[in-house]
Amino acid sequence: MKRKLAIWMQGATSLVTLPLSMRRASLLATFPLSMRRATLLAAFPLALLLSACATPDQRGDTNGPVATAPTPAVGARWVYRGREGFRSPLVWEETHEVTRAGPDGVSVRVTLKGPSVDVERYESWAGPGLLQTGALMDIETRRFKTPLERYRFPLAPGQTWNQWVDNYNQNTDRTGQINRYVRVGSWEKVTTPAGVFDAIRMRVLMRLDDEEFWRYPTTCNYVIWYAPAVGATVREEKDAEYIERGDEMDGSGTIRAQHTLLELVSYTPGRG
Repeated sequence: MKRKLAIWMQGATSLVTLPLSMRRASLLATFPLSMRRATLLAAFPLALLLSACATPDQRGDTNGPVATAPTPAVGARWVYRGREGFRSPLVWEETHEVTRAGPDGVSVRVTLKGPSVDVERYESWAGPGLLQTGALMDIETRRFKTPLERYRFPLAPGQTWNQWVDNYNQNTDRTGQINRYVRVGSWEKVTTPAGVFDAIRMRVLMRLDDEEFWRYPTTCNYVIWYAPAVGATVREEKDAEYIERGDEMDGSGTIRAQHTLLELVSYTPGRG
């Protein structure tokens, strides 16, 4: 590795006479393949988020079908089948149930049960799509200083929004700021164990607040499908990763932090 780095540095010194824009492109091209891959892996998620954040909020095409805000009722229940991992995935059943609904907000109990999973947590919603307390990536509980716009109703194809939200992570006892960007896509037919649904596709990009001296922040790339017929998501594909500091050169520092699939198994309307 040291010999490869020395050879690269020799070539790189000849670039100093080039204009800055050409120098940057040429410099990356001189990287050994493993270093080039690591550099791109390190830069891609952040570049993707930064380009997304530069996009102004868009209202979306409201001339066609839109997903309107649901009206949650006590007793409403969504049961999902969850899977996390690759070769030997962790599996569980995840249930979301509305325990309180009123003008001041909605409370939801979330339970995860499986061979190696036994979790109970709670979410509070200030209004439709506005998460006050709840999970962002996994099973953590966060309190948001201003509500997190998980959905901005009515959801319309082409709509985008971007948030920087201060929050307190109850699991780590730390405060921080996360960045969450959403782009609403098209309507699709989605098949789940609970049936086939007309759902609107959403791409969610996040940068978390978990940077440490030994690693960069976690970046998340999610695709979720929201179905108005059940007032919730019917399928979620969630991937996340972070890069360890000091290992960028050989490409070994990229760590997969999440590879999750959630599919709706059943839905029970509430007592409304």
